[in-house]
Amino acid sequence: MKQNERIIIFPTDTVYGIGCQVFDKESIKDIYRIKNRPSDKPLACLSANLEQIKKIAFVGKNVEKIINTFMPGALTIILKAKAKTKKTTGFDTIGVRIPNSKIAIEILKTHGAMLTTSVNDSGKSPINEYDEIVKKYSHLADKIYPPCESSSNHPSTVVSLIDGKIKILRQGDITLTQIIETLK
Repeated sequence: MKQNERIIIFPTDTVYGIGCQVFDKESIKDIYRIKNRPSDKPLACLSANLEQIKKIAFVGKNVEKIINTFMPGALTIILKAKAKTKKTTGFDTIGVRIPNSKIAIEILKTHGAMLTTSVNDSGKSPINEYDEIVKKYSHLADKIYPPCESSSNHPSTVVSLIDGKIKILRQGDITLTQIIETLK
């Protein structure tokens, strides 16, 4: 990532995200400050591919099956974080996702996996209108990418797969039944 592009805002297949490189502690702090986000609420990690995910989290065979079935797509999987990830984020776990968005994938291939969250003030609805994002965040982000494809405007399903247990934490378009069927 270019030094002057520490914090970027970019479209994904769900909602616009604000993000920074996974191991950039100062930029991570800035995102929490920009969003007024509680420090005990983790950021998710968007990745371009399975290889990027494996660098930050532990991926077993069942997790790999789920990733290969639903990603790229609107599914965030909570996994155990690797030591370097845990040291940087302060969390034992990390949510990972590969977005189904050409521009997001290109950004992630170029800049590497990124810790992200939706563009909004913490606790408010995500902002997904480019002009509104530019107006509110242009002085806070180093780069804001314009939309070039449509997004669903729906957040992803979030599922925890810690210790072999499957638990839906936020329901999106992908259901628990679909996830369980994948593992049969």
